[in-house]
Amino acid sequence: MATQYYTATSLDGHIATEDNSLEWLFPLGDVNDTSYPDFVAKVGALAMGSTTYEWMLRHAEIVQKETGSPWPYTQPAWIFSSRKLPAIPGANLHFVQGDVRPVHAAMLQAAGGKNLWVVGGGDLAGQFFDAGLLDEMIVQVASVTLGQGKPLFPRRLTSPPLRLESVRQVGTGFAELRYTVPRPAA
Repeated sequence: MATQYYTATSLDGHIATEDNSLEWLFPLGDVNDTSYPDFVAKVGALAMGSTTYEWMLRHAEIVQKETGSPWPYTQPAWIFSSRKLPAIPGANLHFVQGDVRPVHAAMLQAAGGKNLWVVGGGDLAGQFFDAGLLDEMIVQVASVTLGQGKPLFPRRLTSPPLRLESVRQVGTGFAELRYTVPRPAA
């Protein structure tokens, strides 16, 4: 069981535009050609930031068209937000705020031995990293630049650095990088 940050990023390190759009991502390829189907099959629980969740709410029609449901996940999801957000009917959602550590413990219990997915955004993944709970980063680097936007991982991570485990080409638009997140020396 691992806690994984799985995401796509532009070549210049942005996961969304400055206005939280993901529209740049869709023309670049078919998600079924990536590692996503295998990845999500091994996920038992999700952590999602409020900006990502609100994107899902605003784009329910796109999500419905692509996945057949306004909420594409069967796994329980913990939504981190300091604001009250509407629930999606039929989705197994837990709205939380504050420290990721107690939520991580609840996610582990709910995941039934499967992996935990930190869906986004970058700052939420950074909070799991700061707490020593992030095990892997799986990043699909797209062949586009955005110039500005929401950063992939707004943390300085230099010592020890991430350990590259694999590189895989996905079509002509992506390189998938899989990293282990090492624990700092005591």
